[in-house]
Order: sequence, then structure tokens, then C-alpha cells
Amino acid sequence: MNMVAVNRTQVADRPNGRIHFFDLKPDEGSFLDDTIAGLSKPQKTLSPKYFYDQAGSILFDRICETEEYYVTRTELGLLASISGDIADLAGPESTVIEYGSGASVKVRILLDALERPAGYVAIDISRDHLTAAAQSIADDYLDLKVVALCADFANRIDLPSELDLGGEFRLGFFPGSTIGNFSPEGAQRFLCDARNLLAPDGALLLGFDLKKDQDILNTAYNDSEGITALFNKNILVRMKRELDAVLDVDAFGHHAFYNEAQGRIEMHLKAERDQTIILGEHKFELKAGESIHTENSYKYDMDQITTWAERLGFTCDATWTDPNEYFGIVFLSTGGEQPIGG
Repeated sequence: MNMVAVNRTQVADRPNGRIHFFDLKPDEGSFLDDTIAGLSKPQKTLSPKYFYDQAGSILFDRICETEEYYVTRTELGLLASISGDIADLAGPESTVIEYGSGASVKVRILLDALERPAGYVAIDISRDHLTAAAQSIADDYLDLKVVALCADFANRIDLPSELDLGGEFRLGFFPGSTIGNFSPEGAQRFLCDARNLLAPDGALLLGFDLKKDQDILNTAYNDSEGITALFNKNILVRMKRELDAVLDVDAFGHHAFYNEAQGRIEMHLKAERDQTIILGEHKFELKAGESIHTENSYKYDMDQITTWAERLGFTCDATWTDPNEYFGIVFLSTGGEQPIGG
């Protein structure tokens, strides 16, 4: 596996201190190229990373507020209830390394609970989103060293050698069940890469959605307000606006279901009639009922996650679930050993 090198380092001023910005120049891909490649497959696909333009991000925030989508509120409640336990395990003056920078609600719960945290590193592939999130944390935690690291954590990364975090204990934070968007193989690669980054003295705090009754899962991704459907179809809206695609957005229906054999929710856009998508010189025919696969969200048992982690060199120090056992969080220490090969 190739290592990622630092190509540019920048320190951005803020009113009461400095944000340290490191750009590893991640390959963000090409919307057009990725779309053509996906639609050329026997099972047509669109990459879920293109869900998140401004409209898509707003729609996702609305999904998190729906009655049916239990994931966000369940995780927030669980995280708040165990934050003291996490602080005891991490100890004082740890540095939090967050994979993915969002609204920062969850990491604030963590930072508020930790004893004298030494620093905060946000890792995200989107530069604008990353710097805005880091700025927000820096403005509210004036004594905290804040670092924004532009990188793709789906691939192995190393912290820049010139980055002095200050704290000896590195606490990786990967909330939101985002690990479920990786394939099982990709999830294990992530765990291996995370251990390499956090070792020799560190831990990973990992959140994930647990397997449960299929009716609960299916309802969560088919909310009564139709917001998830709008979110799914927004990628078609982007194709029309940004790629000049010729297609009828209203001729596609949102289709989400739990695939028990694969242990995952699948999201598709199903053609409601025969149609053709035109992208420049490329034409893609769809028959009525044919679907475009847009996203997976894997659900796991607690034992499955801990078994993977321990096989990859972690030690599972603690596991937590909410009273309904909908969501799981684990504290995985690196065990003080040297990093393992990825």
C-alpha cells in the first residue's frame, strides 16, 4: 500500500491563535469520470461521495432529525452518557484525531469530557468543509492546538513529521457509523491504517450501527417525509446541473432495503420506465425496473467488530450500547506495541 506524502503545509491565522493546515493533496476524483465509469458497469452505480453538495448536506442533516432515523440521536445520547468513562480511559492531555469533520457536535461532547486535551486534529477530504469545522473548534477552544489535515482516510495516511501534537496519547475518533459505508474489506483496512497512525500509545473510539430488526432498518431509510428519497435523488440533480446530463429525475424512484445476506442497507435509484441517460457522447440505457446502486450501509454485531480489531492488533478495553442495543461504541487501544503492516 502506498504511503501519502505531504505536498503543502499552511498555517491559517485565526483571531485568538492559529489553525495549522496540512494538505496531503488527496485525489478527490472526477464527478464526470466516476459517473461514466459507474454507469458503464453491469450493475450501474453512482458514488455516494457525490451526495454531498450544499443541498445534499442540508438534506442529510434533515434526515438525522426524522423520527425514523434513530442513528444520530441514539449515538449522541450514548456518547454523552459514557463520556466520563472515555475520559478515564484516555487520561489527561490526549490529542483527539477525528476521521471526518462534520457539524462537530459529537467531538465537542468528547472534548468537553476529556481532562486538559492537548490537541485536536480533523481529517477530511473536503478542504472547505474541513477548514470551516476546524475554525469552529478553534474559536470555541482557545487553549486547544487545532490542526486541519486534508487527506482521504479511506487510504493509509501518516501525520506530517513537522506536526508536533503535544500530547502523548492519540485518541482516534470515528463516530457516526461511517465505517458502515466501507465494504467489510475496506473497514478492516481502515482499522489497520488507524492502528498504524495511533500506535504505539493510543486508542480508537469507534461508533457503528448494530444489526437489528429489519423493519426498523428499512423504516429508517424510507422516512415518511420522503427526505431520504430527496437525498438519494439529489445526485441526479447534480448530474443535470454540473455535468449537463440529459435525464428525467422524476422518472427514478428511491429504493432502499436491508439485504440480509450481505448485512447491509442498500440504496438504489430505480428506473420507473425505459429511459436513456446522456452524458456528452455517452448514452446509458435503463429498462423499467433497472436500478442504479448509490450506497451501502453495513450493520455489524459487536463481536464482529471486536474480533476484527483484536486480529489487527487492537485491545478492546470497553464496549457500550444504548438500552435498545441499536448502536455500539468501542474503545480499542493499540496496546503499546509497534505498528503492524498494512
